[in-house]
Amino acid sequence: MIQICISQVFLIHLCIIIFIMELNFKNNKIAEFRNMLNLSQRQLAKEIGTSQANLSRWEKGLNEPSIIECWKLADFFDTTIDIICGRKEY
Repeated sequence: MIQICISQVFLIHLCIIIFIMELNFKNNKIAEFRNMLNLSQRQLAKEIGTSQANLSRWEKGLNEPSIIECWKLADFFDTTIDIICGRKEY
């Protein structure tokens, strides 16, 4: 019988999410959600604790936010990481 502890399952899930994000982050929806709320990049960056420059690079798909930053974005917009990353439509 193979036993897998919860932390191993979590780590596998996290690796899958990061892999998917790297494949799809150029289609992210950050700017779309930000614009729906009439927020500037600077305002959103302040809300989630990052810089405006980071946010700009994420929106352009030049860099990917960390998983923690994705959680902050998803929580702020009351949606899922999959939707923020452009993996699923809302």
